Parts: sequence; structure tokens; C-alpha cells
Amino acid sequence: METVDAPSPSGRRDVWRSYFESSAMLTQRLEQSLRAETGLSLADYNVLLLLTEAPERRLRMGELARKLVFSPSRLTYLIGSLARRGLVVRQDAVDDGRGKEASLTDAGAQAFRRAAVLHARDVDELFLDALSEQDLAVLARVFARLGRHLS
Repeated sequence: METVDAPSPSGRRDVWRSYFESSAMLTQRLEQSLRAETGLSLADYNVLLLLTEAPERRLRMGELARKLVFSPSRLTYLIGSLARRGLVVRQDAVDDGRGKEASLTDAGAQAFRRAAVLHARDVDELFLDALSEQDLAVLARVFARLGRHLS
């Protein structure tokens, strides 16, 4: 296994900048490809993904916003856009009627399935194929630790 020396204090900022710039480039490339081939943004895709994985293909708006790390207003706007395209519906919560839920429509499930194949291809080509198994193991540990730190 390759060992890497700890970066100097100024090098620590270089690590951050490298992460920030490469993740921005990756996000941009994934977004461009997804939009060009499906008309969906990454945010659209992530909403459809979460609803696909949810029981009965629906989630309360607050939980969906929390999972996406979106403000309620940003999520409301995004759900409105997806609803206008027939991919989701916004409705009263089934369990109490006071809250709102987003539900995936059949058209939304179909759009997600098409997009998921293309998105998986892009993730493989742009990210996974560029990294060794050791790199991936390191990233898994790093991002698990970072996720715990931030939650």
C-alpha cells in the first residue's frame, strides 16, 4: 500500500482546493451529461432517486429536504418543477394530513430508470474508473469520517 506524507500547513489548503475544484468539475460534467441526455438536473435526479427508494415511493417534504440538504423553499421550487413535468405529485401526508409529501409518478419512475443507466455510466467513466481499489477504500474511510463529523 502506498504511503503518503502528511501535507505541510500550506499543503493542507492545497488538498482542500484540489478536492473542491475536482468535485466541482465532476459535478459539472455529471450535470451537463444528465441534462443533455435526459433533461434532468442532478437535483432532479436525486429527488427521483430518493423517492424511488422510499416506501410507497413517497416522502414527507421535510424529510426530503433534510436528505437532500435543501432549504424548504428550494425543495418546494424543485418539486413544483418536477410536478409540472408529471414526474412527481405533491399531496397531503397520508398519515396525518397536516404535512405535505412528494410522491413519484409512474412517469417519474420511468424517467428515473432511463436516467439511472446513463448516470451510472458517467459515474463509472468520470469517477470510479479513474481510481484504484485502494483509492476507493481511502475515500470510503475519509468520507465516512467526514460525514460523521458533519452530522
